[in-house]
Amino acid sequence: MSDWKALAKEKRDSVNALIPKSWTIPTVPSSSERKDVTGEYIQQYLSAREIEITETDAVGIVKKTSCGDWRAREVAEAFCHRAAIAHQLVNCLHEIFFDSAIAQAERLDEYYAEHKKPIGPLHGLPVSLKDQLHVRGVETTMGYVGWIGTFEGKRGTGKERVFESEIVRELRSLGSVLFCKTSVPHTLMVGETLNNIIGYTWNPKNRNLSCGGSSGGEGALIGLKGSPIGLGTDIGGSIRIPAGFNGLYGIRPSSGRLPYEGMANSMDGQNSILSVVGPLATSAGALRLMLKSILSQQPWLHDPLVVELPWRDEQEQAVLDAVRSGDGGRLAFGVFRHDGMVQPHPPVRRAIEIVVKTLEKLGHKTIEWKPPSHGRGVDIATETWKYDGGKDIHGAFDLSGEPMGTALASAFGDKPFEEYTGSRIAQVNVAKRQYQKEYLDYWNRTAELTGTGRPVDAFIAPLAPFAAARPGMYDYYGYSLVANALDYTASVFPVTTVDKSIDVADATSYTPLNEMDAKVSKSYDPDIYDGAHVALQLIGRRLQEEKILALTEMIGDALGNKAV
Repeated sequence: MSDWKALAKEKRDSVNALIPKSWTIPTVPSSSERKDVTGEYIQQYLSAREIEITETDAVGIVKKTSCGDWRAREVAEAFCHRAAIAHQLVNCLHEIFFDSAIAQAERLDEYYAEHKKPIGPLHGLPVSLKDQLHVRGVETTMGYVGWIGTFEGKRGTGKERVFESEIVRELRSLGSVLFCKTSVPHTLMVGETLNNIIGYTWNPKNRNLSCGGSSGGEGALIGLKGSPIGLGTDIGGSIRIPAGFNGLYGIRPSSGRLPYEGMANSMDGQNSILSVVGPLATSAGALRLMLKSILSQQPWLHDPLVVELPWRDEQEQAVLDAVRSGDGGRLAFGVFRHDGMVQPHPPVRRAIEIVVKTLEKLGHKTIEWKPPSHGRGVDIATETWKYDGGKDIHGAFDLSGEPMGTALASAFGDKPFEEYTGSRIAQVNVAKRQYQKEYLDYWNRTAELTGTGRPVDAFIAPLAPFAAARPGMYDYYGYSLVANALDYTASVFPVTTVDKSIDVADATSYTPLNEMDAKVSKSYDPDIYDGAHVALQLIGRRLQEEKILALTEMIGDALGNKAV
């Protein structure tokens, strides 16, 4: 066994050993034996009380813990148990710290017993974290074997297992209970979750499919209700993709809204298109709770890149007033069905029509969204990932000698390449700004079409051309990546599930637009996809998190997707 394999196995075994023996399950069925391990399947390993707790959304949990109806320890134990089972079923955890979580929960219970009030707005709420966030007492490997036993690949820094990211500090101050860190693909730069430490993380609703990435462990864990809410990151869709693939709600805030300070990352220092941190959860209300709570900590005082922008109730209220008025057309939505490069699969196209009909039935206006080429935005965004010639990524793999995943190798090659010059980076930045301005102008011009006197409030779009990616077949990122190029606020919400009797494959007479379109079209098999979650994006302008969350909740409620 090579050194990197032995090191990876040792790490994997050490994490799995932290699962109490009483929580281990005897056998895990193959995907052919049991495709869907959500719902009744995972419930068989839990008590009725544990099911009640873990199937309550974050808002409901906080209501119970903040008035003393539920003890924080009981809630923490229930989610630790369910998370342990989830990991055994789909391989979603990188770090387990259940003991410290339960100890933290006990301290919260003691505080409540003494003061008769919660310590903060997230009192007793279990929160899972993508393995980019540093938490004292555990490692951050980010999927790299070479990062095991180090601080971001470096030894002797004094930060190993003691340093914490800014947002982690804030979560503790708010009263949350941190209990695990979730799996990511090494580098974070793909839409599936696979690394050489724990292997592949599967989609719990359909284990023939990917859970998404790069916050894939979060999506899989929350999809199995092993956590009520978690934090992921997004530079090309990495919050939205796993949220959508797992039937969850998620939001990509604009850069500068939430604190990224002190988090691990790939290609740190590439500032043209910034990765952002945001939540995934089982309800839109849970996303609001998390954003509002973090902003109450005034993160702009601790992270120099955060904008001083407290939560704005008026943005949310404007949406609520429009909905309650019952005056048809008070809200207007763009509908983006096809980017002209890759046609979405049949279930995604059906989901769009479901949402359009729902909005129109509510009396809202929809118009066709015909913006500047999304292909241009995608090309600009992917340019930024090449600035350092792959030096950062190749350097991380070289630490252990571990191999790079196939999808990454096709993008970054087998060795570093020529770095961009300063003037070439400037050209990319100019192209990005020009594209953003052109898109902004188009958005403004939609005021002539909406009938409301205003431009569209947001637009509906596919998250990806598929409901979820088949393993090794996430070939096209155009639908998610454009929001990052524009730095727009974007949420994801569940719409339906694939039904093989309805979502039949396109006729063989379909003429693909290009090679990529042919490849993606060919990947759709109704039998393989049957039962998978189908989600869509809702995209708004920059820094419109309050408005987009209000609209997302409105749409989710209209679709019947209440908190689960």
